[in-house]
Amino acid sequence: MSSDIGRYKKSVLITGVAVAGLILAIKMFTLQVLDTEYKISAENNAYKYSMLYPVRGAIFDRNGILLVGNKNEYDLMVTPMDVTEFDTLDLCRIFDLDIENVKEKFERFRKERKKIGFQTVPFLNHITPEQYGLYIEQEYRFPGFNIVSKTAREYLFNTGANLWGYVNETSPEFLKKNPEYQMGDYVGATGIEKAYEKYLRGEKGYNIYLRDVHNRVRAPLADGAWDKDAVPGANLVTTIDGYLQQYGELLMHNKVGSAIAIEPSTGEVLAIVSSPGIDIDKLANIGKYYNEIIKDPYKPMFNRAVMSAYPPGSVFKIVTGLVALQDGVITPETRFPCHMGYSISSTQKLGCHAHPSPLDFSSAIMMSCNAYFCYALKAILENKNYNREIYRNFDHWREMVESFGFGHSLGTDIPNELGGNLPTSRTYDKIHGKNKWRANSIISIAIGQGEIGATPMHLANLAATIANGGYYYTPHLIKYIKDGEGERPLDNSRFGVRHYTKVEQRWFPYIVDGMYRAVNSLPGEGGTARAAAVPGLEICGKTGTAQNPHGKDNSVFICFAPRENPKIAVAVYIENAGFGGTWAAPLASLMVEKYLTGQISRPELESHILEANLIENVPVKRR
Repeated sequence: MSSDIGRYKKSVLITGVAVAGLILAIKMFTLQVLDTEYKISAENNAYKYSMLYPVRGAIFDRNGILLVGNKNEYDLMVTPMDVTEFDTLDLCRIFDLDIENVKEKFERFRKERKKIGFQTVPFLNHITPEQYGLYIEQEYRFPGFNIVSKTAREYLFNTGANLWGYVNETSPEFLKKNPEYQMGDYVGATGIEKAYEKYLRGEKGYNIYLRDVHNRVRAPLADGAWDKDAVPGANLVTTIDGYLQQYGELLMHNKVGSAIAIEPSTGEVLAIVSSPGIDIDKLANIGKYYNEIIKDPYKPMFNRAVMSAYPPGSVFKIVTGLVALQDGVITPETRFPCHMGYSISSTQKLGCHAHPSPLDFSSAIMMSCNAYFCYALKAILENKNYNREIYRNFDHWREMVESFGFGHSLGTDIPNELGGNLPTSRTYDKIHGKNKWRANSIISIAIGQGEIGATPMHLANLAATIANGGYYYTPHLIKYIKDGEGERPLDNSRFGVRHYTKVEQRWFPYIVDGMYRAVNSLPGEGGTARAAAVPGLEICGKTGTAQNPHGKDNSVFICFAPRENPKIAVAVYIENAGFGGTWAAPLASLMVEKYLTGQISRPELESHILEANLIENVPVKRR
């Protein structure tokens, strides 16, 4: 009996070994004979891969103007395993290299030889045409080296350097986080180049060559059957109007701040200026000028349009007024007195400029009365209609303000967009003590001061929201892409969503009326933005003069035009420039006129703005 069991076990063992052997044989046959692609990959030391770099996608403006294109450049590459003895001094002479630098590179290659293997890696970027010509004549003297053609960015329209951003070579830190890239690849570092990297970069290809037993490169593998063509990057068609962007940058020259224009009906950004910015010629050679740029005390790489949280100033009265109308604590006919300001206490007063008193709602917008909107906020916070304490009324006010886009990022496709600041009840509990603050304790937020911070993009979005009568589309920069499949929209359906405020649309015409009168009033009627008036354009605007602890007040203005079916909404914010009606308002109106008519009817005003040097008003630490 036991012998039968033994024979049975032996039979099972033999069968198992046979089956395992068969499976292994099949697998080996598949890998070694059938699966050529695997074999090519596994035995890559028998092949030389010559990388083919894709053309990076171009960037166009909304009207088809090429803004960012490409030009051919050459890089010197090296396959360390193929390098034999060569004349180092001659190589240094051709490419103007330091011999110690060459030695350091090869020492690094030696230390990383296991990682590099038979790969070809960058040795020198951006070879000049003269260097290319000298090298080609003597290429045979430098085994293991070869030159590859790449494309580099070319800026064909002198504008938008901060907006487009730049590309640079991948760093070791970047490669650790992004293994799909390799040493020597280029990647978008800032701006649109960074935000839309996955569309712009394309896909690398390669040619595969056989090596012989002496490691020498011979013929193409299988007559090129396994080669892969590079796939060009997709072209981007932006929402930007190239000429308006260029004009906005000219107007903002020698000024610190931002100018933003939006198409209200779509949320498409027509222009976005951050000043001072990067010169387009320096962007083309960012490596050479990088240290100079980052040491500039005015921080030209800092995108003030979406990264600076400023006090919005008097333009915020629009929001205060609309919330008060919605809550029913005032009506359009409500009048409040103003005796050169609003009395906070027996010893404190929030001042205002001289104007008739009392005023109704639209007149208060037109004349930018501080007292009116302080009374309006006090009425909101002390509203007893809902049997709520001041703290709950404040939370309600904050919720209403958030619906206009304040207090959080808008979700644009612009890198590094910040959300600004909108205080909470806890903010004032920390400042004044829990439950120890009242309406007058925080009254300055009624006029956009105090603890409120908003980016210029928030203010441009507010202008678009008023133009639309109570809703906005998320501002964005890209209309569609063009690639091998033709023109197609990006997966950005969120940009087509209307974001409604919590204020009913019936109240917005009263704001529009006040904004129209602010710009188009007759002399002596008290409009604060008459410098922005352009006959026939029906510009509606609101000035702001935001207090600034670091010098002169900031000049602010938002507007849209025309009054019916608005085509453009603009926000201008100029640091340390004084009254909103003095600088920001006329500058914004020039952008509106240029966009809507293509010309300027006020050349004296244009010259005044272009020649103004306000940058020296901004205190900076100069080296």
